[in-house]
Amino acid sequence: MDQLKPRPANSSPLTPLGFLERSATVYGDYPSVVYNNTTYTWSQTHRRCLQVASSIVSLGIKRSHVVSVVAPNVPAMYELHFAVPMSGAILNTINTRLDARTVSILLIHSESKLIFVDCFSRSLIIEAISFFPPHLQPPFLILITDDQDSSTHSSSTIGFHDTYEGLVEKGDPHFNWVRPESEWDPMILNYTSGTTSAPKGVVHSHRGTLIAVLDGIIDWSVPKQPVYLWTLPMFHGNGWSFSWGMAAVGGINICLRRFDAPTIYRLIEKHGVTHMCGAPVVLNMLLNSNSQPLKNPVHILTAGAPPPASILLKAESMGFVVSHGYGLTESGGIVVSCAWKPEWNKFPATEKAKLKARQGVRTIGMTQVDVVDVQSGASVKRDGLSMGEIVLRGGSLMLGYLKDPVGTSKCMRENGWFYTGDLGVMHPDGYLEIKDRSKDVIISGGENLSSVEVESVLYTHPAVNEVAVVARPDEFWGETPCAFVSLKVDDLSSRKQPSEKEIIGFCRAKLPHYMVPKTVVFKHELPKTSTGKIQKFELREIAKTMGSPRGSRM
Repeated sequence: MDQLKPRPANSSPLTPLGFLERSATVYGDYPSVVYNNTTYTWSQTHRRCLQVASSIVSLGIKRSHVVSVVAPNVPAMYELHFAVPMSGAILNTINTRLDARTVSILLIHSESKLIFVDCFSRSLIIEAISFFPPHLQPPFLILITDDQDSSTHSSSTIGFHDTYEGLVEKGDPHFNWVRPESEWDPMILNYTSGTTSAPKGVVHSHRGTLIAVLDGIIDWSVPKQPVYLWTLPMFHGNGWSFSWGMAAVGGINICLRRFDAPTIYRLIEKHGVTHMCGAPVVLNMLLNSNSQPLKNPVHILTAGAPPPASILLKAESMGFVVSHGYGLTESGGIVVSCAWKPEWNKFPATEKAKLKARQGVRTIGMTQVDVVDVQSGASVKRDGLSMGEIVLRGGSLMLGYLKDPVGTSKCMRENGWFYTGDLGVMHPDGYLEIKDRSKDVIISGGENLSSVEVESVLYTHPAVNEVAVVARPDEFWGETPCAFVSLKVDDLSSRKQPSEKEIIGFCRAKLPHYMVPKTVVFKHELPKTSTGKIQKFELREIAKTMGSPRGSRM
């Protein structure tokens, strides 16, 4: 046995890039990408990716150089998830909704050598580069054109080295793509949301990405050749790694530049969509804009924030088959999911929704998941009440933060655990439930209260569309819950708008006294990230400026 060692034949570096080659063989004549009136097959997508990878190398891009992409969910964005790492470079997708100064910070921090720029983000990138210090050589710019862009003419390409389609045409369709020398080689660089002057660049390896991809499609039970609607931005965690996952199963990628509820329902019916992903607020948007059930079931995977049971209940009644999971940029994809037990189908709908609202158990690609006491590090009691920090251990976790060894060591500790910064409880059946981000916990009169629990109650109010609960400074209690609420459109027009007093009374009947919001602020719409997460940090700042409420001892 001692002489049985790894050999070249059995130790090829793991990478998800090979999925594309296989799909070109198995599903070559089947659709791969659909966008407006354009349809590509898997053999065409494979060839186009090789051509772009070849052209990237011809521009002088070397192994481990960073190549950035600023684009929505268009075909080029999908193809670049393969083409960039196939050139040996590291893929860095950037949120299109960031301001120019922040984009500049990310480009400088990552030392990006080449940027693929969507035509509608031209001015953003030109402004971002204007913030570069004079001694820095700006990256090459490649323009991604679009038929929807009426300004696409010769003057619009000034300052750009070439167009994306130009690289496709000039590239070698028989290019021998650059395979990783080691499966631990960096493949992806993603910046966490909320990045400012202290960017957190999450680096993932080929190995970790492969594990995340396979873990995701197995856990969600994705069949061969699904019809996948890209409602989740690919720049957000690479679309939870389903960008590569769809190639593994020969899926049809329905791309769309931007979306609203009518667009989603139209595409679901037109293309026979079977799968999609999105944050709970995206699901909420869909439910509030349509009362007609779907003709055929659509599987939707939701994550990013704990979904209220009331939203899950309504979604199931509409024909959405909801799966719920938990992951972070640092985990590469969904690593905890609410694995459903057949016996739960016998429960009433409200009870099933409560069970599905829990994040669940580790996926098969995770080694261990636990909830530990913040002080002692010991596992908390499995009673569904004792709160602690969620910790992870598994192969899909990041290599670390770019140029930040201190930040890496702080969350990836010597005891072998990755500390998420999320707080949760462990139920007696071993299922995990998130209670809050550590920074979102409200400490009122010495009691830790979960903003998520308060939000879940508020979502059961028939007039509430969206809600976020944050801490408001209080001279007596230290902090008190402050609820920011947007109301459903039909309630604004057909019914009397509920008052702050009514909302507080509604909560008082369902929550312990100390958890009841002392303040309710009505807003037309709550601020969100590009992926649909409510931006609580903005609301916290508003609550701070409000100061301490009067009569707060009551």
